[in-house]
Parts: sequence; structure tokens; C-alpha cells
Amino acid sequence: MKIPNLTMARRCRRWFLAVCFYLGFHAIGIGLAFGQAKLHAAQSASSQAGSPTRRPFHNGLELRNGKMVLQVFALRDDVLRVRLSATSELPEDASWAVPTEIRHQGVDVTQESEGGTVGFHTRSLRVRIDRSTLRLSVSDLQGDVLQEDAPGWPAEFHGDAFRVFKNMPEDEHYFGLGDKVGSLDRRGQAFRLWNTDAFLFQGTTDPIYKSIPFFMTMRAGRSMGFLLDNTWSTSFDFGRVEQGMYSFGSEGGPIDYYVFYGPDPKKVVSTYAWLTGLPPLPPLWSLGFQQSRFSYESESRLRGIADRLRADKIPSDVLYLDIDFQKEHRPFTVDTTQFPHFQQMLSDLRKERFHIVVITDLHIPKLPGAGYKPYDSGLAEDQFVKNPDGSTFVGSVWPGPSVFPEFTRPSGRQWWGTLYKDFLSQGVAGFWNDMNEPSIFSTPNNTMPDRTRHRIEEPGFRPRTADHLEIHNVYGMENSRATYEGLLKLDPDSRPFVLTRATYAGGQRYAVTWTGDNTSSWNHLRSTTAMLLNLGLSGFGLCGADVGGFIGTPGPELLTRWTELATFQPIDRNHTNKGSGDKEIWVHGPEQEAIRRRYIEERYRLLPYLYTVVEELSRTGMPIVRPLFLEFPNATKDNHPLDLDAGNEFLFGPDLLVAPPPFPEQPDSYPLKLPSGIWYDYWTGTKIAATANDRHATPSSLLIQPKLESLPVFVREGSVLPMQPVIQSTDETPRGDLTLRVYPGKDCHGSLYLDDGKTMAYKRGESLRMQFSCEETPEGVALHIGNHQGTFHPWWKQIHVEVYGWDAARGGVDVKNGPDGPAAAVNMERHMLAVDLPDDGQGTDVEIRKSN
Repeated sequence: MKIPNLTMARRCRRWFLAVCFYLGFHAIGIGLAFGQAKLHAAQSASSQAGSPTRRPFHNGLELRNGKMVLQVFALRDDVLRVRLSATSELPEDASWAVPTEIRHQGVDVTQESEGGTVGFHTRSLRVRIDRSTLRLSVSDLQGDVLQEDAPGWPAEFHGDAFRVFKNMPEDEHYFGLGDKVGSLDRRGQAFRLWNTDAFLFQGTTDPIYKSIPFFMTMRAGRSMGFLLDNTWSTSFDFGRVEQGMYSFGSEGGPIDYYVFYGPDPKKVVSTYAWLTGLPPLPPLWSLGFQQSRFSYESESRLRGIADRLRADKIPSDVLYLDIDFQKEHRPFTVDTTQFPHFQQMLSDLRKERFHIVVITDLHIPKLPGAGYKPYDSGLAEDQFVKNPDGSTFVGSVWPGPSVFPEFTRPSGRQWWGTLYKDFLSQGVAGFWNDMNEPSIFSTPNNTMPDRTRHRIEEPGFRPRTADHLEIHNVYGMENSRATYEGLLKLDPDSRPFVLTRATYAGGQRYAVTWTGDNTSSWNHLRSTTAMLLNLGLSGFGLCGADVGGFIGTPGPELLTRWTELATFQPIDRNHTNKGSGDKEIWVHGPEQEAIRRRYIEERYRLLPYLYTVVEELSRTGMPIVRPLFLEFPNATKDNHPLDLDAGNEFLFGPDLLVAPPPFPEQPDSYPLKLPSGIWYDYWTGTKIAATANDRHATPSSLLIQPKLESLPVFVREGSVLPMQPVIQSTDETPRGDLTLRVYPGKDCHGSLYLDDGKTMAYKRGESLRMQFSCEETPEGVALHIGNHQGTFHPWWKQIHVEVYGWDAARGGVDVKNGPDGPAAAVNMERHMLAVDLPDDGQGTDVEIRKSN
């Protein structure tokens, strides 16, 4: 099998350009030598190739050509697994991200052979492979190509490194890879995945804290997903190096990837969750407002913050303790000089309905003979990472010379979990795993040396040792896994709260996350939305960004706008760095505090809606903050993602659209982009018809004039939003009625989920679900309130219904099997009719009619 030199030269150029970007080469001589070595290796391999051999399986096939071996299996009709090797043998079939029971699923396929290609089809997908080159093409059954190898060989190899090239259609867009910086669409960008303590990261910084090698495509309204299951340092290039193709590669490890089809983007997201796991239902208190800084250095300071939050009636649930609460920064200790009554303080703050989250970094200071339990017990049980010579690796971090737990063994994770016993028994509510890239101060690469050794004794893996190069990107995830599993073992009926900075694909099974050490700048406020949206698509629907920016001191307007935006994000944590000015809600005076308080109060009013969306996330993987294309994949004339035209707009759950200024520091008006249909202004109730000559477009005359006190929010027609009275903490029982805000329109429906918010009782059926629907009638609106499903008893006895878009001065109400003609009140300024209905749990149907 002979490959033309011209074709190979082009391929070598692609490889060379990609590697230059990936490694940062600037020496042309090095690059040319690399390319010549690659060309020689490829020609040598091709000259040794014999006749291709095909081996069919009930769920796919294997094709061999020379030493190249390609396997493609159908896990489901819409999910393919692809494995490729240049050495005749496929690597170990093991994964930190995809469970064994998922990897080994399969469906029957129909084998196909035509001319120079072989393949198969499922009920959703068709696979074609070129016999001579192993070039792979995946299409739907209508013939639309979803993913296709670029011309030539499917992959290129140089030693243990590889790179795979795919054709990149002009109208295809790419989303995911977690919270990488840059625009929402990854097209035209390139990234390296190598967990990095990226202090002071900016808009071009790469890599940063997480490695999530998943992306999804959108093309003409159709979506496909891709997961590269490789824990080594990997890189993705979406047309930055060479137009017309995208590529991915790694410096080691397997070519093992999954291709899965929607075509609906929601289906892609749910399939990724099926592959890598769902996030657990978090404690309700973690959805409340959270206050933190590096650091509240004394007990009196922390108590003062708590007192001010309650005195100023700022709803809040969580206070954080960063590393300065510890004795000399040693994890799992308390500085009894600054926190002399630590357990009593926890008890007192708990009575004030605060939940305390403390940091527990993974570096364990090396303190032989000092009576430091984490070091002594870990050393006795041989639980620390090793150097190549078998000695214990030591690196310097906050507490000085430190050792590092071995999380690649169940025994190591179990040992780590036991360290939480004292804090948990004292009343600490949650735990924060930071610095777990791992970040180390004393090494040239600010992490463990490449050849540091890890012992793998994981079920599903072959027992062996591995270089840190292989384990680095999963180290933070396994740290959070050890914490999560340890907390569950210590207190099986309470929901753990774990916050992690570094992670890998599948890490959502164990922890929530945030975007790391951002800065107090308008640019970072602007970039927050894209980072959280891509995190949500990548499995981490529970995520946040430090409100106000971690590094630096925000001015009044920046902190206010950031507080407003964070109201509509999954994790709402105000945080700041040592040396930065205060960022608590009351700084900058009463006028700014009043605006910020109003938005935090609105978040607490929306908790029934938010908690319902979070419960959906725990069942389906559907994120809380969503790009517009997730709900509206066909919102534009050519079906390109509307998000590309809509600035920083995003959805909070399925029904609320948040439209912050694309440049929040500027006073200029900006156009509002809405998917076609009817929308309602969340604040005023005003109805907006998003139609024009082109049914997909929003009228260009619909402009928003930014106002500091107003973040534009809109409600999708057909929504029923459950809301509650303002409370000061999620531990407080709301006083009053459940409110249902009804926004009539097509496909009108809504739902409510409720449980105790704390324990695992919901898994035993102790929860509440309600379904709502409405229909516009010639006389008004017909509303259905479903019965209570489940055994959990709600806090309300009455439902306050608000129907928006109301244009009559009066209204009448008829309740089936209910009270005769309950009184209705009309608020013409808010375009709303309101009526109060008793709720006995049996459900009811209500006719709301217009009258003169």
C-alpha cells in the first residue's frame, strides 16, 4: 500500500503545525526534523501494510491493515465507540470517566460492504470505513455526514503521541470542553487540556483548571457529541491551525472516543450524562447565597459577617473558611488562637441558619513526630504518591513541604475520607477541595514532576504503576471522589456538598465546581456566561464564578452588575482574594446594597423553580444555565445557533431568558434577540411578540437601554413558574402561599419538585411532584393544577395564581369542584390577574374568564 508523497507531505505539515501550537515550538529546525521523522515513520508503516482484514461482531466490527487496528462498536443505536491503535494491540480497556457497564453495552448492527468500504448501520447511524486507509465516516440514515476523518489516514503517530484530523464543515459550530476561556463557540480556537493552577488567568490563558475532553457540534439544527477518553495532556484544534478541519491529539494514551447523535442537542447532553454519570441532588442550602473570602481570619470576623447579613436582611445560607482558619495552613486542623471556640461557633452559626464550608486542600504537610494525624496515619498506611525510586514525593505548598495522597487506589480514597470525621461531627456542612490540579510551588511546572509514580489498583484497571503524565488530569477528580464517598460513608443519609477546582470528564458525579481565580474586571464579568454555559454542557450543571471577581477590588457598578447576574447562575458565591478590598453586599453604601439585596431576594423567591430545574439536572444531565440553542435549535433561518447573534444571553432553566449587556461597562443600548414566539418581561409582565418579516428574527428596533438597577429577564410563553415568599435562609419555612406565575401561550406547562432538601429520604419516595398546564380559551385561560404526587408534605395550604398577559379590566374565576367564584384582582400596570385557591393536594381545574 503506497501513499503518495504529496499527500503525506500535506499531512506532515498539518501534524507539524498542530504540534507547534500544542508544544509552543518556535524553532523551525526542530519542527522540520520532527516532520521528516514523522514522514519516514509513516512511509515505513505503509510499506509494511498487507491486505486489510475485517472481523465482524454483533455490535460492530474490527478492521486491521498492517499494524493498524480499528474497532467501532455501537453501544446504542445512537452511540458509537471508536478505538484505534498503530501497534497491532489495542490499549487496556479501562476508564476513569465511563463505567465498565456502559463501555461494554451493545446493540445488534447490520453489517455492510460496498466497493472499497466496509461498515454497518444501526437504527440511527451508518458507519463507513475505507478498507485501504481505515478512514471513518459516520452519517445518519438519511445520508447526512455527522463526522468524517480528513482525507488520508485516520490518525498520525509519532512515538506515543497521536493526532486525529476530521473534516470541518463551514457551517458547523463547537461547544464544550468545560470552562475554557474565549467565546461560547469553540470554532477558530485551540486548547490544551492539562489541569493548571491558572492564577490571574485572562481571556487568552490556556490551559486552566479542568480537563473535560467533550464537545458537541451544531450544524443546520442538528447536534452530535464527542468524548475523547484520554487522561494524558490532550489538545483540540477547531480550525485555528488549518481551515477546513479540526483535530485532536495527545502526547500519550489511547485513541478511544465516543461519537453520539442527537439530532436534538438536548439528546446529546443527556447521552453525555449517560456515558459519564449524573450529578447527585445537592442540599438545598447550596443554592442559596454564599459568602466567602481568602480569608475570614478570625472567629470574630466570621461572626461579624454573619451578624451583618442577618441585620441587613440579606438572604444567605453559606459562609466559607479559607486556609487561614487552619493552624499554619495544615489541612484538617483549626487555629485555636484565632478560632478559640470553633465547635461552639459552628453551633451558634447553625442556629442562625448558616452552613459552614471549610477548605481541605489535599497537600498534607510532612510533619514526622509532630502528632499530626493526617500525616502519621497516611504514612503508616502507605497512602502517599511516590518518586520513581520508591521514596515518598514531597512538594512545597501552603503549609510548606508536603506529601500527596494516592487517590488511584480505593484504600487511599477510603483513608482520605476518614479524615473528615471530626469536622463532620463538629457541624461543618460542606467541604472545598482546592489546589488539586495538583498545584505545587516548588517545581518547574508548578505541579508534580512528569515521572512521579502512581499506583493504580482500581476495579476495571490492570494493577500497575503509572507516570503522573497519565494521572495528572484525573487527580483532582479522584480527590473530590474520595471526599464525596468519604462523607457518604460517615453520614449516609445526608447529601454531601463538595466544591472542587480541578476535575475531569465524569467529575460531576462527586462535586460542584467554579471557574477558579478570576479577576475583578468587566472582561471577566463578560466572560463568565460563556464559561458557565460550556461547563453546563460538559456535565457540570452545578457551577459558578466568584461574584465580583476573586483578584482585585471591584467598583460599585461592577459588583452590583455581577451580583445581579449571579442571581441567575447555579452557584451564587461572593468571594475575594487576600489583599483585595471587601466585596460583601453592603460595601459601597446603602443604595448599591439595596439593589444587590433585591436580586438576592429574587433568587430566593425563585427557589422552587430553581430546585425543580436542579432535580431535572440530577435525572437527565440537563444544565441549569443553558445556551439558547439547547431549547431553540431552529431559531434562525439557516438554523445556526442563535447564541452567535445574541451577545451574552442565556437561559436560566427552560423558561427564563437573561439578557445582560454584551459590554456591561458601556452605557450603549443593545438589541434584544429572542427566539420567535411570545415572551413576557419578567419584571413588568409586558408581552413581547418576537416576530418580524422573517419569522425567526427579532425586530431590530427592539433595543434595551442598560440601567444599573435592572437586569433584563424574559419569560417564555407557555411557562408556569412556581415561586415562594422571600426567606432569609433555606432552613426557614416560607410563610404564605405557593405562587404560580402563569404565562399563557403554546404548549403551556410547568412542574414543581420538592423534598426536605437535606437527606436521602427522597430516594425512599419522600418527595413531592406537581404538574401544571394551561390553555388559552376565547374567554380567557383554563388552568390545570395537578395533584400532589409523593409523600412529602409541602409548607403551603393555598396557591396564589398570577396570570400574565391579561388585558381585561376585570375577570371571573370558576373552580371545578371548588369554592364558588373566588375573588380575582387585576393589576393593569403589570398586565396580570391574581386569584387565591386552596390546595388540598387533590388538584383542580380553573376557568379564568375575562369580563367587562
